[in-house]
Amino acid sequence: MHDDADTTGHVPVMLERVLELLEPAITASASGPAPVVVDANLGLGGHTEALLAAHPSLHVIGIDRDPFAIEYATRRLAPYAGRTTLVHASSDELDAVLAGAGRTTIDGALFDLGVSSPQLDEAARGFAYSYDAPLDMRMDTEQELTAETVVNTYSAAELIRILRDYGEERFAARVAHLIVKERAKDPITSTKRLADLVRDAIPAATRRTGGNPAKRTFQALRIEVNAELAALEVALPAALDALALGGRVVVLSYHSLEDRLTKQVLTARTRDTSPPGLPVPLPAHQPRFRTLTRGAELPSEEELARNPRAASARLRAAERIRVDDQD
Repeated sequence: MHDDADTTGHVPVMLERVLELLEPAITASASGPAPVVVDANLGLGGHTEALLAAHPSLHVIGIDRDPFAIEYATRRLAPYAGRTTLVHASSDELDAVLAGAGRTTIDGALFDLGVSSPQLDEAARGFAYSYDAPLDMRMDTEQELTAETVVNTYSAAELIRILRDYGEERFAARVAHLIVKERAKDPITSTKRLADLVRDAIPAATRRTGGNPAKRTFQALRIEVNAELAALEVALPAALDALALGGRVVVLSYHSLEDRLTKQVLTARTRDTSPPGLPVPLPAHQPRFRTLTRGAELPSEEELARNPRAASARLRAAERIRVDDQD
């Protein structure tokens, strides 16, 4: 998400490109006179604020699982209160949120994935290995599962799977076994102790390159605690299904797992599934969507100079080009 507060002087990641990609869908709304965009990861509301300012008839449905984000965005977007519906929910509840808002179709959807700057910068949230804090990592502070629970109760095999699959950690087994060994002496409750354990588990030669060795473990735990990939697997197809003809989706990912999943979902929707060898394509098998980006687009050099946290961003977008009875 990496959406920075006004006080930092930064703008949301790839803002101009997001506005450019969504504009045709908003200005040629097929869902009705008042176009509707879903911001599925509202964060601090930076993208939404810019969209509302640029399009006077637009209504934005903003979803976020972090109560702080909803509270902050509500204040920030107060001038547009009549054109916003802000909902404390996970993105995988998108269908229910749309139903609650009385919407069956939408003109645009934005997914700005990952962690927001306040979550990273507020030490007590436990997302960052650069501060000593309780091992929390919950985006939704009302949910029960925390990183501390994962670290202290998951089996070695479960920890290895999470570290390998979500953190792409080469030394997953070494890290997991050291965690299990150390937690038997004393529960692991702080970010500093976990970061120190990870560093001890990783060979010295490897530690000398590639940044903080705890980065991959913290990413893996965060994804597990917040079920981030599982949410995207449900939410992105739901958004695509809800798009009106000409409607567009834009996805900003911040690590390879999110980007790979996004690519898989969009590829499946933009492919002709007609059996090979037919003289004419079958209408029912023609793609309902087309991609708007060639591969994943990256932030510009200017943006990186202004906002270093955008460095890992990858943008993909698609447009609905067909609607038929099967949708």
